[in-house]
Amino acid sequence: MSALRVSLAAGLALVVALGTAGCGGGDDAGTADQAPVAQESQGRQVGDGSAPPGANAGLAPSNGGNAASGAPGAGTAKHAFPLQGKGSYSHDHHDYPASDIIANCGLNALSPVDGTVLEVTKVDTWTAKVNEGSSRGGLSVSILGNDGARYYMSHFSSINDGIEAGTKVQAGQPVAKVGRTGDASACHIHFGLSPACAKTGDWWTRRGVIWPWSYLDAWKAGKEKSPVAELDAWQKKNGCPDKATVDP
Repeated sequence: MSALRVSLAAGLALVVALGTAGCGGGDDAGTADQAPVAQESQGRQVGDGSAPPGANAGLAPSNGGNAASGAPGAGTAKHAFPLQGKGSYSHDHHDYPASDIIANCGLNALSPVDGTVLEVTKVDTWTAKVNEGSSRGGLSVSILGNDGARYYMSHFSSINDGIEAGTKVQAGQPVAKVGRTGDASACHIHFGLSPACAKTGDWWTRRGVIWPWSYLDAWKAGKEKSPVAELDAWQKKNGCPDKATVDP
């Protein structure tokens, strides 16, 4: 019985930590799924010649997407888990779809996709007094994948040299260091998936519109999985909103 109590207490502590340590913005709209146990993720580094098993399998068809208009397109891209080192994430997030990858500050954040950098924020301008949605991410990077989808990561402590708008990146390439800038109460990576839409400036879409955890699960396991089809379906239903529909 005492062993059971210890196990239950440990599980409760992990859930509480994940529920309070992520992005600001209110209580999580929790689901039944909880965070996997933190595991080491080496990542795929530029030039190491490695690729996850089935790297080109399972890519979604274009469904008529047009990359020029911001819709997911027909291109293909490799993917990688966006953290090198130990981290964990829950299958929920407050207020809107995204994932908070809890990890120690200073670990390498990796590009999750082959693509081109769209936006880089290198100065943290967020303040609790103003609490602007556009600055809640602190230091951040968004990437237009070669598949036409947009990948967003934020709360970094620093951005790597050479990471600028227009920079070509590869899946698994280090782009920044984990931090807690912006509206963050603990070290983590905010991770969001969205259609490119305006490509820059549309923070309300950029921060995330579909749940990322199933893709993170696949990439962490070394499997290829693309969000293109799901994002294409979301955009056909919702278009590209011109303002935030959920605040924060």
